Amino acid sequence: MRLYMKQRIFSWGDKFSIYDPEGNECFYVEGEIFTFGKKLHLYDLNRRELAFIQQRLLSFLPKYEILRNGTQIAEVVKEFTFFRQEYSVNGLGWKVHGDIFSHDYEITAGGQRIAQVSKEWFTLGDAYEIDIADGADEVTALAVVLVIDACIEAARDND
Repeated sequence: MRLYMKQRIFSWGDKFSIYDPEGNECFYVEGEIFTFGKKLHLYDLNRRELAFIQQRLLSFLPKYEILRNGTQIAEVVKEFTFFRQEYSVNGLGWKVHGDIFSHDYEITAGGQRIAQVSKEWFTLGDAYEIDIADGADEVTALAVVLVIDACIEAARDND
C-alpha cells in the first residue's frame, strides 16, 4: 500500500494528512500543544483514534511509546551509533535503518521489508512517500514513521 504524508505548513502544532495515490485523505495526525514531550494522535477519517504516540522524557536517547486502544504495543528507541541513525521498535522486533535525516529509510522485521519511506522534494512543507508491504500493519507502520519524523524534527531544533 502506497501512502503520502504531507505536513500542513500553516498550522498551530503538528498536523499531517495522509493520502492514498489518488489524493484521497485516509488518515489524519494531530499533535498536542503545550505538553511536556511530543504527543501525537493518529485518526481515521471518522476521527476515531487509531494510535497514540508519546515521548518518554528523561531518557539518554530518544524513546517514544506507541499505544493502540490504550495499550502500549511498541517502544521506538534510537540506537547508540556514531556514524548512522538506527532505531529499534521494541515489542515488534522491527528495525529502522537508512539515511534517516534525508527521509530515505526502511522499516524491516527479520530482514523482511515492512515499509519504505522517501522524501518528496519540491513541495511546500514536508511530504513523504510511504510504501507499506502487503499484509503489514499499516497503522503501526505509520506510527513508527511519525516517531522518526519527530526525532528528526527534534534533532533539527537542537542544531
